[in-house]
Amino acid sequence: MGASSWEYVTSYEGTVEKSLEVLHERVFEELYGDDETYRDLEELWRDEEYMGEEGTHSILDVDRVVHTTAPPSSREIADYGTLRPLAPERIVHHFGTDRPTPGRFEELVTQSRAGMALPPDRAETLLDECRMRWTGVYVVLYTGDEPTHLGIFGFSGD
Repeated sequence: MGASSWEYVTSYEGTVEKSLEVLHERVFEELYGDDETYRDLEELWRDEEYMGEEGTHSILDVDRVVHTTAPPSSREIADYGTLRPLAPERIVHHFGTDRPTPGRFEELVTQSRAGMALPPDRAETLLDECRMRWTGVYVVLYTGDEPTHLGIFGFSGD
C-alpha cells in the first residue's frame, strides 16, 4: 500500500498522553465508527496481523508517547509506534519562537505539502523532522502563553 503521512491539530488535554488518547478516540470513530470490524481501539490494536502488516495509515498506528527528542532507530523495535517531542531548538528553527501557534503549525504543514521553496538557511521542512515510518512527532502549540493544542505529524506504512 505504501507509506502515508498524516498530521493533526488536536486540543491539549493537560498532558501529551491524555491529548493522544482523546485524538485516538476521535480518529477511531472517524475511521471505524460505522464499521463493524472493530468494536474499539483495543480490539484494533489486538489485531496484530492487520496492525503489523498494513496498519491504519493514521495516528492509530502510534500507541505511546516517549519523552525523548533522540531520533528513533529502525533497529530498535521499542521505537516503533512512538510519538516523541520535536526538540526545542528545532521548534525555534521552524517556527521562529518557542511558543508556536496552531495557525502557524498549519501554515508550515501546508508549505511542506505544497513543496514551497525554502529559504537558504532551512534545508528541510517541518514534516521532514519525522524520518522513520511508524512513528510521529509532536509540538505543543500555544494561544498566548497557554498550551492549547498539539500539532502531530508522522508516517505509517512501508
